[in-house]
Formats: sequence, C-alpha cells, structure tokens
Amino acid sequence: MLYHAYELQRSWLSSASTWASIGAEMLSNPALPFGYMGMGPVAASALDVFAHATATYGKPAWGIEEVEVDGKHHAVEEATVLNKPFGDLKRFRRDDLPEDAPRLLVVAPMSGHYATLLRGTVERMLQEYTVYVTDWADARNVPLHEGHFDLDDYMDYVIEFLEHIGPGAHTMAVCQPSVPVFAATAIMNRDKHPCTPKTLTMMGGPIDTRCSPTSVNDLAMERPIEWFRQNVIATVPMQYRGSGRRVYPGFMQLAGFMSMNLGNHMMSYYEMFKHLTVGDEASAQATKDFYDEYRSVCDMTAEFYLQTVQEVFQDHAIPNGTFMHRGKRIDLGDITETALLAIEGERDDISGLGQTKAALDLTPNLKDAKKRYYMAEGAGHYGIFNGSRWRDKIAPVVEEFIAAHG
Repeated sequence: MLYHAYELQRSWLSSASTWASIGAEMLSNPALPFGYMGMGPVAASALDVFAHATATYGKPAWGIEEVEVDGKHHAVEEATVLNKPFGDLKRFRRDDLPEDAPRLLVVAPMSGHYATLLRGTVERMLQEYTVYVTDWADARNVPLHEGHFDLDDYMDYVIEFLEHIGPGAHTMAVCQPSVPVFAATAIMNRDKHPCTPKTLTMMGGPIDTRCSPTSVNDLAMERPIEWFRQNVIATVPMQYRGSGRRVYPGFMQLAGFMSMNLGNHMMSYYEMFKHLTVGDEASAQATKDFYDEYRSVCDMTAEFYLQTVQEVFQDHAIPNGTFMHRGKRIDLGDITETALLAIEGERDDISGLGQTKAALDLTPNLKDAKKRYYMAEGAGHYGIFNGSRWRDKIAPVVEEFIAAHG
C-alpha cells in the first residue's frame, strides 16, 4: 500500500503543480496587466516556488557536451560501452585527449539518487582523464525476470566494469560504494587479477560507521533489520516494468534526507522566492537546478538495501573482518598493490570524520607510501565531490595521488 499511496499523492500534486505553473506564467506575462498590479509579482513567485517544489522529476540527462581546459573548450563524447540489467557503464572522453591518457572509473552511489548527481565530479576529472561512470538503473524499471541484485552482485559489477576498461585503470568510490569497491579491490588483489586498479580513492564512505556516528548511522542502529523490512520496503506497482519487485523506494530515501535538514531546505526555497520576487532569475535558477537533481530519485532493490543496512551500519562487517562475497570472507590484508586515498569533509553530516580514514588502518599489508588521507576543511558531504571546493582543492589532490601511483 505504501507505493500506491505515494502514486496517488504524486498524481494529485502533479496536477496542482501544473496549475500553479500556469498561474505563475499568467501573472508574470508582460502582455497581461497582472504583473504590474499590487501583489501580482509576489503571487507569481509563490506559485512558481510551489510548482517547482511539487513537480515530478525523472532521470536527468548528463548533459556534458564540453569541458574547459586552460581556457579552451573541448567537445565531450558520451557513450554507453557496457549494458547490464541493473546498471550501464558510461564513458566520457574529451575530443583531443591523448590515447594513453589515464582511465578513471567513478563508482556512483546506489543510494536513491541517479549517477548524474556526480555530474560535477565527472566534468572536473574529464580535463585529464577518460572517465567511466557506473550509471545504475532504477530498480522499479528492471523486470523481475532479470533476477535480484545485492551487495555480491554490486561487487561483481564493479569487477566486470574494470575488466571491460582493462589493466591499469584507477577507481573512485563516492560515499556508499566505498564499502563494496573496497571489498572488490581486496578480491582482485587476492586473485592477482590483471585488471586490479592501480589506485582507489574513497570519498565520504561509511567504512567504519562507529567513528563519529551521524544521524544516518543512528537511525540504522536504533531499529532491528526486521523493522526496516516491514516498514520501508514496498512492492513496485503494475504500471512499471519492474512490477512485483520488492524495493526501497527512492521517495522514502528523499524524505529521509529532506527531513534531516528540513530547515535548510525550507530556507533555500524561501530564498528562491525572494530572488524571483525581485527579478533575480539567475540566483533562483541556481536553486532550481540543484533541486532538479536532488529530487530526482530512483528505487533500490530490497535485498541490496537491507544487506547494506545490516552489513555496513549494524554489523560493521568491514572493520570487524566478517564481510563476505559469495560465501568467502573478504580479507583486507590482501590489498598490497592498489594505492588508497581516503577523503573526508570536515562538516560531513552523512559520513562522519574518521569513517573513511578507517580504511587505511584496515590494510596492514599495504605500504604506508601507498596510503594517503585528506580532510577537506569546511566541506560538507556533497561539497567533497561537487562545487568550487571540489574543483579547486580536492580534485588536485586526487590528480596528484593518481599521478604518483600511476
């Protein structure tokens, strides 16, 4: 019933959003007198904000058509180079990049948002690298006959993607995938796999959530796994290709994230209203662009979500040495070749300080010269992979590390 109730609410709000958008256009149309009378501009701004806040958002386009390098603009080619039921492998490459340029696999989080949330990450790294991205699918659109998808499958996908890219690649895991990519790296080191990544950069990842626990960690710990199974897992309705699949809905994840910082989100919309009222369209559009991406959400398979909650947040399987893959225990001591870079944000309210750094202490057989830690001062969770701080402060650290171990 959870998903059906959401769909009913979405239908109502979609209609209200459409009418609000029409009203805003009428009140701000220069050919009509409303925009020049009394409360016309204020009402138009309020309707515009309401329309945007209640609109339905689908999967955003990547939209990376060019990248600027040293003041020059270079065209970017986007291609899907490997197609899998639960996610594609995307490749981005600027037109005049040397053939021997380093290759970087960016593993996007499967945590309710589309991989396009990392658009800024990809754009920055495109300056010097051929960038591959895991473009995860919305589970509600994956038919039941494609089977299930859990943490084991996630690790298998990462290994298969690295095999497709070939030997000598580098990896970057942003937030949630730090755990499965860390484990996949251990597997490939253990097996002396020819496509073992040369470096692994983990950014704001929940390697050991016992360090500086956040509200996200507290929520996962205060209830047993059966509570999550019974209260946040839903069945995909008939109108979607994945009808009948059990999922953790994206709208639940979005509601959780919004409620964590509800006051900040309300202030953002209020600021957008003020910008619209005074005619500052550029500032208002910046807020709209952020929420267009932030409110575009997708579903995760129930088995992947529940396994992540239990293994990562409740059992702390990685730091406790009990994390498994296909029935075999992952030994992080097997990592001896892949250099590790752990990046954290000083003000990260999702993955607290020390959670990602813990990875460096869990690899006793990796030389200290192949380990590095960087704490981004003043950066929140999203600031470590998007925005000016990422572009100007953090990305150069990543580039330097890759160059040193390439």
